Amino acid sequence: MAGTITPHTQLDTRYSSEEATAPPWPEAESMIIEAELFWISTVRPDGRPHVTPLPAVWADGALHFCTGPEERKARNLAENPQVVLTTGTNTWDRGYDLVVEGEAVRVTDDGRLRELAAAWEAKYGSFWHFEVRNGHFHHGAGQAVVFSVAPRRVFGFGKGEPFSQTRWRFD
Repeated sequence: MAGTITPHTQLDTRYSSEEATAPPWPEAESMIIEAELFWISTVRPDGRPHVTPLPAVWADGALHFCTGPEERKARNLAENPQVVLTTGTNTWDRGYDLVVEGEAVRVTDDGRLRELAAAWEAKYGSFWHFEVRNGHFHHGAGQAVVFSVAPRRVFGFGKGEPFSQTRWRFD
């Protein structure tokens, strides 16, 4: 699990500039912490992909996101918990992209959910204030389920000179 072990880091020289180096994991982790928007990829029951943007917070070595229990991504995860979360920039020659692969596990403990609710509000402001009851986030009239994704693999793509492709493995 991320946060409890140091991942194996490997620069893929096939797709990296000659002068590129692999960023250390704490540098990549900082980029994940600071990222405001992620794109989540799940798999529909019929095998087709589903991708949508969402906010997420990094806590205790895992990425956390929430969704309505009837939303497509929640229904997809009920059938197949494998997920990919992507963040970065939409430029070709500058910035850094990160791809986090793992299994989405539902968080239901109210104490843990209160900690995560505080992290959401600290990162995104008071609009993202959640009450916690019965294993759910509550916001206005709606409720949300919360998932935790401890990375199995993270891929990093440095863009511009030097271009780089790095893989961090947590197994």
